[in-house]
Amino acid sequence: MSLQEYRQFIASRAVAQTMQGFAPKPINDMAKQHQIAALDFALNRGKSAAFLDTGLGKSFIELEWARQVSEETSKPVLILTPLAVAGQMVREGVKFGIEARQIREQHEVGAGVMVANYERLPKLDPASFGGVVLDESSILKSFAGRTRNLLMEAFDGLNYKLAATATPSPNDHMELGNHAEFLGVMRQQEMLSKWFINDTSTASQEWRLKGHAQEDFWSWVASWSRCATLPSDLGGDDTGYVLPDIDRRLHQVAADRMADAEQGMLFRIPELSATSFHQEKRLTMQDRCERAAELANHDKPVTVWCETNEESALLAKMIEGAVEVRGDQKPEEKEARLLGFADGQYRSIVTKPKLAGFGVNWQHCAHAVFASISFSYEQHYQAVRRSHRFGQKEQVRNDIVIADTEAAIWRAIHGKAEKHEEMKRRMSDAMRRAQSETQTRVKYDRPLDLAFPHWIKEETND
Repeated sequence: MSLQEYRQFIASRAVAQTMQGFAPKPINDMAKQHQIAALDFALNRGKSAAFLDTGLGKSFIELEWARQVSEETSKPVLILTPLAVAGQMVREGVKFGIEARQIREQHEVGAGVMVANYERLPKLDPASFGGVVLDESSILKSFAGRTRNLLMEAFDGLNYKLAATATPSPNDHMELGNHAEFLGVMRQQEMLSKWFINDTSTASQEWRLKGHAQEDFWSWVASWSRCATLPSDLGGDDTGYVLPDIDRRLHQVAADRMADAEQGMLFRIPELSATSFHQEKRLTMQDRCERAAELANHDKPVTVWCETNEESALLAKMIEGAVEVRGDQKPEEKEARLLGFADGQYRSIVTKPKLAGFGVNWQHCAHAVFASISFSYEQHYQAVRRSHRFGQKEQVRNDIVIADTEAAIWRAIHGKAEKHEEMKRRMSDAMRRAQSETQTRVKYDRPLDLAFPHWIKEETND
């Protein structure tokens, strides 16, 4: 191996991210400092992620990014959103003076910023767009593999991509890998082999970040994304963004341990594994829903979260002025009801985190009742943040109703919350390092003056 070949090999192993976008034109006057920092990076980078916590203005950043990319490419830019968020995104555009249009079919595509629900992608031609934004991009992991692969393939050759979501769920490094792969930064498997180790007794999806690689990994994430829990993470002002802690109240109902006991057993011994979880839910549904309805029956707006259609139907009957949003309703009906609750048309809404836990803004509501919980910390966190976000003027109250047999699940959710805070801290630290390095970095041009072994020789022209 020659010295030149050795240098090329070492260079090939380096993880370097290049700016492939353009210098932004004047940014919307309504942008705040942290939003300007995120936009400046995203437009210069071309393909990037915005991991900004709820309430920091991701919708505005997406709209302004799409507007500028549309002008730069002279093509429309597509913003894909969860259900009911498309209409909300158009409203946000009006607020910021950015024209955006909701579309459902390809023939509706025109110039400028186009907004559509993820479900409409098969009806659109990806090649007709100059850029794409994935709003609440973390929901991609909830889609079937076919839909996720469709998104990867549809926009594979596109020069301008923005993936926007709140900070990823705790230790969900696979989600970061999905983002990096969608953005063309690095394939997920390469990321895992570089910074992670699978040290379980059998092959699984449980990957652990190597201890010595933590800082290097987060610095790599910072090279293709901007992450913030508060505006100050990106040089902004935190005034108005530091909200009072949630008034969180846990209500336990006693489960009937004699119900459905195994033959020969006087009492049922609950095993809250993934397989027995839903059976236990059915046995305690009536008591949980009755308690949740008691908490929700007042004269102020309230969001009631559940996990199954049976719970949803029962709660809707018990709660005064409630509207139900279910998965088996037509998309137009779900969207109308979700927006109707936001507009104050309905006092109470009963729905599931996986249906309405992403993207919608319900700052008008300061009370949430969880009639049911699941093993998913992220879904619970996202549901909580529909109301506990910038713009909320009251202290938010969360009432969590569980059976006493579910206490272990609630403790597990709290454990994941601690890991989430640790992940956000590491990402914030990486952001500050990245900004500091950008401002102080100087080119290293020290001449090479090293002695190499005899088997590495400079190539000559001889």
